[in-house]
Amino acid sequence: NGTSVEEFILLGFPGTWQSRVSLVVVFALMYTLTVIGNASIIALVWKSSNLHTPMYFFLCNLSFLEIWYTTGVVPKAIGVMLGTSQTISFSVCILQLFFLLSLGSTECFLLSVMAYDRYLAICYPLRYNSLMNSVLSLRLALSSWLGGFLSISLLAFLTSRLTFCGPDVINHFLCDIDSCLALSCSDTWPVELATFLISIIVVVSSCVVTLVSYMYIISSILRIQSVHGRKKAFSTCSAHLSVVTIWYGSTMFLYVKPSAQNSLDLNKIVNTFNTVVTPFLNPFIYTLRNKEVKLALGRAFQK
Repeated sequence: NGTSVEEFILLGFPGTWQSRVSLVVVFALMYTLTVIGNASIIALVWKSSNLHTPMYFFLCNLSFLEIWYTTGVVPKAIGVMLGTSQTISFSVCILQLFFLLSLGSTECFLLSVMAYDRYLAICYPLRYNSLMNSVLSLRLALSSWLGGFLSISLLAFLTSRLTFCGPDVINHFLCDIDSCLALSCSDTWPVELATFLISIIVVVSSCVVTLVSYMYIISSILRIQSVHGRKKAFSTCSAHLSVVTIWYGSTMFLYVKPSAQNSLDLNKIVNTFNTVVTPFLNPFIYTLRNKEVKLALGRAFQK
C-alpha cells in the first residue's frame, strides 16, 4: 500500500543558525583534538620502549578505536547541523548503526580486558609477566575486536530487514537503533529481542568482569601495609577506572528513558557525550593521571 523509504532526513539539533554554528565549532574542535590526542598516544607508545607492555598495548587499541568511533559520527553530524548533508540513505544508515554499535561493543570488551590486566598486575605482581604475556594480550585484544563486531552482526542484519513506509525523519544527528524501531512499519519484535539479548551479553557481562576485577584489586590494595605502596598500586589503575566510570555511566544512562516522548532527545544528549566527549577526554585522562606516560611524553618533547 506504499513505497519503501530509501533515505532518511536527520534533524540534528534544534535551534537558531547561530546556535548550530556554535555547536559545529565545538564538535570540530573536539574532533580534531580527539584525533590528535589518541594518535599521539599510539605514536608515543610505539616510540617509547619502556611502554611496550600489555597495559599500553591495550591502551593503543582503545585509542585506535576512539579515533574511528568519533569519526563515524562527527563529520556527518557537522554536515547535518550546517544543513549541507541532512539526508542519509538506508544502506548507509544501517552501515553507520553497525559500525558505531560494533565499536561500542568492542570498547566494552577492551575495558574489561584492561581491568583484568590490572587485576593480574596488582594481585599477582611476581607472576604478571608470565601470566599476561604477549601472546595472551594479543589474543585478548583480537577477541575484543572480533567479539564486538560479531555480536552486532545479527542485530544489523535484522534491522536491515525492517520495512520503512514513512515518515522518513529521524530526530537525531546519527542513525541509532531506537530511531529505526520508531520509524519502522513492520514487526520490530525480533530486533527488540536481539537488542535486549546483545545488551545483556555485551554490556552486562563486560561490566561484571570489570566490577569483579576491581573488587579483587581494591581488596588487594587495602591489604598493602604502607601508604606509599597503596598509592602506587592505585595509581596504576586510576586512569582506567576513570575511563570505565565515564563510559559505563553514559552507556547505562542511554537506556534510561523517563518517557517515550522525550527519550529521543535524551538519546541525542547522551550520544553526544558517548561519541564526542568521552573519546576527547580519554587521552587527557591517561596522560594527566599516568606518571609513565607523562615521563615518556617529557622525553619525547626533549628529543
